[in-house]
Amino acid sequence: MGYDTATKTDPESVIDDTLGGMWMLKAPLEADELGISVLELEPGSQGMEHDETDSGQEEVYYVVKGTVDIELPDADETVTLEADEVIRLDPGETRQIHNRGDERAKLVLVGAPL
Repeated sequence: MGYDTATKTDPESVIDDTLGGMWMLKAPLEADELGISVLELEPGSQGMEHDETDSGQEEVYYVVKGTVDIELPDADETVTLEADEVIRLDPGETRQIHNRGDERAKLVLVGAPL
């Protein structure tokens, strides 16, 4: 078959639901070279600080709803993104997503190659 479909909740969330939720869709979509996840963060919560040096993958974050801060400690910078804004990150760039707003934020995270 030339395509696969999935819903956000096909896999279980990999983070505690009090923080929001993160659903990794690579496996349900049977993707070989592309990782895709949906991340929802409650106000006051944050994602894990990390980089992708070991995997070598670029990541793209698209904000569907809300406002998030992307802290970039290596660059000593914070990028604020609102709905319909996007950021691309080099593999070696350390990053951490924060929801400092008043509403639940929703993002689509894409990484490649895997």
